[in-house]
Amino acid sequence: MKDPRVEAAISHWAPRFVANGVPLADFQEVTAACERWEDWCRLWSARAAVHEALGAEALGAGHTLSAGGHFTRAAVCYHFGKFLFVNSPDEMRRAHMKAVECRNRALPHLRPPGERVAIPYEGKQLYGNLRKPAGGARPPVVVMCMGLDSAKEEMDDYESRFLARGLATLAFDGPGQGEAEYDFALCPEYEKPVKAVIDWLETRDDIDVRRIGIWGVSLGGYYAPRAAALEPRIRACVALSGPYVRSTSFEGRPSINVEAFRVRSKSATLEEASKVAGRISLKGVAKDIRCPIYIVAGTRDRLTPHTEAEKLAAEVSGPCVLSIIEGGNHVVNNLWYRYRDQSADWMAAQLRG
Repeated sequence: MKDPRVEAAISHWAPRFVANGVPLADFQEVTAACERWEDWCRLWSARAAVHEALGAEALGAGHTLSAGGHFTRAAVCYHFGKFLFVNSPDEMRRAHMKAVECRNRALPHLRPPGERVAIPYEGKQLYGNLRKPAGGARPPVVVMCMGLDSAKEEMDDYESRFLARGLATLAFDGPGQGEAEYDFALCPEYEKPVKAVIDWLETRDDIDVRRIGIWGVSLGGYYAPRAAALEPRIRACVALSGPYVRSTSFEGRPSINVEAFRVRSKSATLEEASKVAGRISLKGVAKDIRCPIYIVAGTRDRLTPHTEAEKLAAEVSGPCVLSIIEGGNHVVNNLWYRYRDQSADWMAAQLRG
């Protein structure tokens, strides 16, 4: 029998892996070979190395577009090897740095290309990937907020949909996320890092900072509305499967998810982590969201009930689109075609209209 942690990872996140760039055959073969959670990161890293080698081969032959695709697939496989592997910090970090390396190798060869950027924050830096649509002078920009276990290396599909509609994207790792998970604890008061990001954007002359949107996935689906409520420079917001108020209890959640929250909140115990979870709330805050907002939730979400989206929609003060998708799982990755293009169209209309 498989380790229950492996079973939980497969049952909760299978559609997410494939929707975000993992080839279906890779998912099937790697998870079939994985009996113990302790082998998860190693097996995914081995499969990622196959894509990495293909990228190097394509680059050596001058096939730069193909190289960008191979390195991007390598990055997402390395990412999913480390995304919840907090039980072995050194192994997790090695895989993580390979994910970052591969996405960085891909960036100049993408269409449109990307730029790795460093944003000053509390005496250190937050890292992001900035991409701009082809042919656009000073385009609007969508700031992309990660969740508990997502990172900027996972964002290629979402980025591509905004870029195709003339919007720049800035996917960044905030406190407790991706590259920033080592220096900072996750931050329920997410308006702080978003302010730093927008302050940094204002130093650029190639982005129209009068037209900034924000987008967030999973826990980022809380972070983005929180920032939209408290950061007046945001013009529009998309929130995917975020909590309105996060429970302080971890009962019923996958154990690997619970441990990741404890580690990334830099809590010594679950009791300490519970106190951090108690700070994740839009109650009394969501009323200050006056910009347009597009909220997505699925009725079969086992991590964040769709009723959380309904509570958020009921409290906002500005125009609101609430998309509750019947049969959708967490982030509705199993029915991604029901919201990814639609929310990108909506964001483009808000920022380019």
